[in-house]
Formats: sequence, C-alpha cells, structure tokens
Amino acid sequence: MPVQLLKIIEGQSEIPLPSHLQKENLKHLQEGCDHTNKYIQGVVTLSYPLTKLGDGTDFFKIVVQDSDNLGSQINSINVLIYGKMAEDCAKILHQGVKKTTKTYETFIVAGFKVIKLPAAREDGRHNCHLEVSEEAGSAIYIYTKPRTTAASETASVSVAPKYVYTPLNHLKDGTVVNLYGVVKFFKPPYISKGTDYCSIVTLVDPSNVKLTCSLFSGNLDSLPKIYKVGDIVRFHRIKIREYNGQMQGITSGGFASLTFDGTIGAPVVPRTSSRVYTFIDEEQKTVEELRIWAASNISISGSATKLSDVQPMLFFDLTCQLLGKAKVDGSSFLLKVWDGTKCPYRTWKVPVEAKDLEGEKVLLHQLRNLAVDILVYDNHVQLAESLKIGSFLRIYSIHVKQASADNEDVSHMEFHLHGGTCYGRGIGLLPESNPDVKELKEFLESVNLTDSQNMESMCSMDIDSTFGNVTDLELHLQRCQQLSVTVLTDHQDLSTTELKTITNSAAPQQYRIRAKLRTYKPQKLHQSVKLHCSKCNSLQEVPDRDDFDFILHGSAGTAPNPELHNTSWYESVTWTTQEQKQREIAIHFVKHDEMLQHPEDTLIMIEGGTLKEIWKLTKKFKCVIPVRSTEDDLELLDLSAPFLLKGNVKYYGCKQCSTPKPMKNLSSIAAEQQPSWEPTEIAQVLGIQLLQYVFIMKFTLVDETASLNAYLFDHFFQIPASEILTNNFLQEKMQMTMNTLCPPGRKLGELPWLECFIKSYNVRGAMENQVYYQIFDTTIAEDVV
Repeated sequence: MPVQLLKIIEGQSEIPLPSHLQKENLKHLQEGCDHTNKYIQGVVTLSYPLTKLGDGTDFFKIVVQDSDNLGSQINSINVLIYGKMAEDCAKILHQGVKKTTKTYETFIVAGFKVIKLPAAREDGRHNCHLEVSEEAGSAIYIYTKPRTTAASETASVSVAPKYVYTPLNHLKDGTVVNLYGVVKFFKPPYISKGTDYCSIVTLVDPSNVKLTCSLFSGNLDSLPKIYKVGDIVRFHRIKIREYNGQMQGITSGGFASLTFDGTIGAPVVPRTSSRVYTFIDEEQKTVEELRIWAASNISISGSATKLSDVQPMLFFDLTCQLLGKAKVDGSSFLLKVWDGTKCPYRTWKVPVEAKDLEGEKVLLHQLRNLAVDILVYDNHVQLAESLKIGSFLRIYSIHVKQASADNEDVSHMEFHLHGGTCYGRGIGLLPESNPDVKELKEFLESVNLTDSQNMESMCSMDIDSTFGNVTDLELHLQRCQQLSVTVLTDHQDLSTTELKTITNSAAPQQYRIRAKLRTYKPQKLHQSVKLHCSKCNSLQEVPDRDDFDFILHGSAGTAPNPELHNTSWYESVTWTTQEQKQREIAIHFVKHDEMLQHPEDTLIMIEGGTLKEIWKLTKKFKCVIPVRSTEDDLELLDLSAPFLLKGNVKYYGCKQCSTPKPMKNLSSIAAEQQPSWEPTEIAQVLGIQLLQYVFIMKFTLVDETASLNAYLFDHFFQIPASEILTNNFLQEKMQMTMNTLCPPGRKLGELPWLECFIKSYNVRGAMENQVYYQIFDTTIAEDVV
C-alpha cells in the first residue's frame, strides 16, 4: 500500500525498505532531476488539517525536518500529499498524536516530485516543495517504536500552523504581514498601464484604521475574488509601505488571499484560486466575529439594484445575465443583459448591425422587452469582449442617463459604464455557486416570457431619429471637407442641377443646387456639437458635466505628493478644506524666468479640486489643467475629462491617438520668451491629439423634382462650435438663423430658397455601396439674421 505504518524492533524495521531506494539529502534536491529511486527521511514537525481542493481532491500538508542535519541552515521542507494517500497519512499521524502508547520516530517519502517555489522563503524551509500522490507512484513509510520515555519527554504534538495576524493599527513600514479585514471599497480587477491586472481594495477592522491595498498579478484568477462591500478577506504575505503618512499594502512574493461572504449566517466558505491553503477553526471564528463587527460599523451594500428600480441620474450595481454583445467602435462595446425585471422607462437600443451582434438570436428576440443595452467604454472593453454569452455578471457603478431623440418629446434611458475605475466602476464575473447568482437563476426561470412578448414593443432608434449617434456619423466623414451655408464661395462655373438628376447619378460628383430646407436634425441645436479627431477621423459626444465631476471626485481621493511640490518651473500651494469630508488641494503655479506672472498670463495645475472650484479658477487664470500625483511626476486625469480649461472652453484629447506625457514637458513652453499657452501647443508637448469641436447636422433639401438628405460638417454658423455649449447668446443666434432658413409652422411653398454646393460620395456598407451627400464651400450670409 502507498502509506505503510511500520514498527521498529530492537533498532531495526520489521520490514526493510525496497533495495532500489537511495537516501537523498535536502540540499541536493533540484527541480527537473529524476528522483524516482530516491527517498527523503526525517521527522514530522508540523501537520496541517486534512482538507479538500476545489475539485474535491483530498489534500494534506506536512513539514518534514531532516534530523541528521539539524545544524544546517535549510533543514526542513514542505510535503504536499494528494488523494487517497492524503487521507491515509492524515489518519495515521493524527491518530498517533492522540495515543500515549507510541510516538512516530521516522517519516520516509519516496517517488516524489520536486517543485521550485516562485519566490525565496522567509521561514527557513527549502525553496522547493515535494508533491506526492498514489497516481505518481509515490510511497510513504511511517515508523513507530514502543514508548519508553517519561511523560515529560513526550514528543511534540503535530498541530495546524499558527499564523500571526496583524491588526491594521499595528502595521509598520517595510514589513510583510498576514492580516484580516473587511472590504470597505474595492475596484474590480482591470488592466493596469503595464500587462498586469490590478485591483484596489480598502480594508477596515475593529482597530478603526483603514488600509488601501494595490494588488497586481499577471493572472486574473490570483487576485482576491471580491464581489461586494462587506466581504471579508485574509491576506498572507502582503507588503506594507508608508506613503504620504499613510500605510499602504502591495503584493509581494508569495502573496495569497482568501475571500469570504460578509453576510452574517452565510456559510464560511473561502473563495480562492489557490490549489493549496490552510484554514483552521480558530480562523472561522475570526471571520464570524468580523461579520458581526462590520454589520454595525460600516455601511454594507445590500442586494444590487434591479432594472425595475432604476431612476434617472442613478449610479447603481447590477447583477444580471449576459444575453448578447457587440463591438460598437474602438472605445466602446455593447452588452445586452437582463435580470428578469422590466425597466419602467423606455430604454435606448444601441444601433448595431445584426451580423455584429453575438448571442442566441431567438432568445434575444424573446427578451427584447426585458433586456437593456449597456455601453461600456475604454478600459472595460477588453474584459467585456472576453465575456461568454450566458455568464452571470455584476456590473459596478452603471450610470443611468435620461435623454431624448432628436425631434422627439419622449425621453429614454441610457445605461453607460464609463471609462476609468472611479467609484469602483468595473465588471465582475460571478460563479454559478455565488448565492446571488443562484437566487437570480431561480428568478429568471420563473419569468413568464409570453407576458414579456405581449408587452408594448420598445422601439429601437434608427439613425434618422438619433442622428446624434457618433458611430454612424463616422461613416459620413470619410469624404468630408470644410463647409458652410447660404453664400457660395467657389465653383461659380457650375450650373444648377435638379435633385432628381442628382439622386439618379453615380457618385462621386459635385453639384450646385437651388432647394428648400424642409427639415433639419437635431432640432435641439446644442446636440449638433461633437468632438472630432482629425487624425483617426472619429467623432464622439461632448462629455457632460456629470462625467467630469465624477472623475474629479475620484481623483480627489489621492492625496497630493509633497515630493513633487515647488520645482524649478512651478510653485506650489496646498491647503485642506474645512468641509466634513476634508480634501487636500494643491495648486501649482507655472513660473516664467523663475518668476510668477500675472494671473491672466499664468497656467496653473490643480489637484483635488471640485468642478465648481475649477470653474472659479478659470475666470482668474489663463489656463487650468486638472492633474493628480504619481510617485515620480504629475499626470493628467483620465482623457474622459478635459486635459485643459481655458475661459469657458474645455479641451479634450483623443484616447485612441494620444500618448500622454509627464507634466514636466510643459517646462519647455514656460521657458519661451513669451509663453502663449495656446491649447494646440500645450496638447503637442503633452502628447495629446487635440479634439476639435464641430457642428454635425442633417438637412433634408427639396425642390420641384425630388428630395435628398445632405450633411453639414464643421464651420456652419460662423460661430465657434467650442463656445456654443456655454454661451446663451450664441445659442439664440444659432436658433434665429435656423428659423430664418426653415421657418417653423410654414408650408413648403412658403419656405425660402437656398443656394449651395453639394457633393456625392460612396460609403461601403455591409452588402453594397451607399451614396451620401455633403454640403461644401457654402457659408452663412451675415445678413441672414
């Protein structure tokens, strides 16, 4: 049998070892060498409880000490035993401990596999461990002899290891510790700036001290499996460092974690991807005590919000099942999900080609009235693309926005998972063993799909009803050039062509037309302003005030790094706000010739400011750049936020084409004889591809023969598009112009005639080319209004 208990009689074994086995010294063990006919001999100094791995395999761990080399620096090794051998060995050793008639003198293991550990050990044991199983042909021999020693000479009892756990208020800089904590805040794992995954976790414990941990790993599964605030974690071998007067935790060699549901009364079952771990009864008591403490000392989130409970401007977590997914563009991705309940509002349907939508078509059609479209952006796209249809998700910090389609009074709800990780934004994949998933599956199975199909159909918005959709607009930009309206600026040699002739002609061609403006979109003119990248030719919506505000709130959680203050090219001032949740704010005034300039000539960088505070600063200083501290330099916020504010204008960068550089690059502009602080120059030295504000509109033009849709792009009103969103006077002027070109309430015969140039061009679709029309080389006359 693989595990044999043998007696030693008069110094000799009752059954000798097989003759082919040779004793091996611990110091000669190496991974990759053949140890088939070798054995290790010693005494068991420590044994752990028998446990089961995730796949149900029995597992038993012991520490064997080489009794012949007690003076050696490395004289013990971990032995990991699997399967039936684990059960048999644990039974023999633990029974022997309880009996007083005998003690175990010698432990021999043969046919083992040597595995080198990824990091050096700090406990004096060998930097390899032995793996033993019946399937590998291993054998274990345990020798006993009759007990003759006095009771005072009783051999030490094998017990489970006693890890020391450090309270959060006893942490010291530079130490590697084990600890328990309750999750007060966390960010689901996301791809860091390198290739590793990163997760941020803030822990608390009864010592009333908080610890924020930055956890990195190239393997997503090795990070803690945290699903909600209130979960309890156990971290082994986490390194503590002090930064800005606060202790932080970071992963170190040998880092390992267990996660437990923080709900009182829930089973104490650890979540881990580790094949080997220990968890003793005393630790179960620790988990249960932390649950009780957390229930009355921190705000533990309850169940996630249901779709039936959502309200406008809400940020919420959603537990749901994935029904479909599709790529929208380079920086956004569509997830179609459901939770069995119906959103009480009309919901946005993201327009995608049917061939691009992955998912079971029949089920998607059945659930079309219960499913919602969630658009995820930027750093969440890679994870979203990897999700499997049918998987269960918890999506954190979804933003519900109320909007309306152009020329429609009925509003709809949009669901967005914005880029970045502020407020714990992210996507978590839940296993089917998760209690919330089990509850959701039972509920989904009870949903009556017949009732769902009989509900009033929710209309998808096509391009005509939501021309503000950026993705479709990008197709029309492939042949775009600068244009305006009403006054012809070139091509006077062209004669007027009827619209019917144009629609029946092949593209591309240029025409001069005389027509009437029957309708235009968007009707809400401020929605015509978009952001355009001249490099990749992409379009995007102008981020709203809330997006910027939330990014600023997120960055305010990082305290300014005093080591970055008062450099050769800027002077810094810091202070702490007096509000209930105190914030530390730092403003860095860029100098010229080592001197501070007048405010109207000065660029400043601000850390920790709110949107209201930043707008106040823009009224006094020439330019304001929101930044945050790193260990080495100041850096820009997420490019979802403006990288620069000047007057009333916010300047944005293209995420796809920008390669942000450190803020110290601004020192080259500060050194110029007369720094202009122009946005284009600032963008260039910071590696930002500047996005331009443009007007995008669709005109429906008619004459006596036909009608066609023509698109306007960029300089249309002779009004800066960048200022239209913040200037009421310009908005009124824009509306008056459109009322002149297309008077509301007038019949077609009463509309004025317009002269303009249009060009036709082809855009390749999924099946065939489509012809589009673009207004060009036409401007608004100054006397229109």
